[in-house]
Amino acid sequence: MQLLDGKKTAEDIKNEIAAEVQKMKNNGEKVPHLAAIIVGNDGASLTYVGSKVKACERVGFESTLVKMPSTTSETELLKKIKELNEDPNIDGFIVQLPLPEQIDEQKVLMAVDPSKDVDGFHPENFGKMALDMSTFIPATPFGILELLERYDVETKGKHTVVIGRSHIVGRPMSILMGRKGFPGNSTVTLTHSYTKNIAQITTQADIIITALGVPNYLKAEMVKDGVVVIDVGITRVTDESNDKGYVITGDVDFENVSKKASFITPVPGGVGPMTIAMLLKNTLLAREMKILKIQE
Repeated sequence: MQLLDGKKTAEDIKNEIAAEVQKMKNNGEKVPHLAAIIVGNDGASLTYVGSKVKACERVGFESTLVKMPSTTSETELLKKIKELNEDPNIDGFIVQLPLPEQIDEQKVLMAVDPSKDVDGFHPENFGKMALDMSTFIPATPFGILELLERYDVETKGKHTVVIGRSHIVGRPMSILMGRKGFPGNSTVTLTHSYTKNIAQITTQADIIITALGVPNYLKAEMVKDGVVVIDVGITRVTDESNDKGYVITGDVDFENVSKKASFITPVPGGVGPMTIAMLLKNTLLAREMKILKIQE
């Protein structure tokens, strides 16, 4: 069994990005600038956005954090998005989800300029991804592809089972794993809450990507020997024996499934660190695309 080490791979990617940024600085070019909008005080979101800001510093990007109160109206948020869309200094920005209930998430994602949508959530970018055109791939799926590629995990002709059909992970992964090229060219089954006899399907899978958010859902008896397992799930589970009072657990019963797997991602330290690294990669891409546009 080989561990797909997201922490180490993400560090490699950040080093590569930092080297690119250094080249830009040496050439007197503007370095990439990533902005993030956060509405409200959701603990997990604040932690996540904080680590994005730190990651920007680490690779030499400029970053802006826009904090808005949880009482912010949809109109106020859309106005702020318009400002960032029109700010030539900002190369890419994200709106941290989830948003308070008075705000229509879809309307907000639609308002982001597709050329600055480094989260890859705008329908224009999602559509381009589905059509194999060059675009921003959502950061978590992008990170999974990068792990499979860097560890040279064979995907051609393999049966990939995706558990979960969210717009952020499950649905894009099902499209990307079936596309032409590497990683891709696999036969994909997308499963969800209405799928019957799911264990019957997972036991036939060569690759399983699970993004369900149910701790220890995937058990050893649900997988075959030699399976590749990508665990996107991340849940805080109460554990009094732990100093923090909780442990971070994935969708996979790691202890037992890892005994049968050929490759597996740990939680934490697997897909999570990759997500932030790929967000940086998308921001670098946004800056490079802008430079090309200016040159045209």
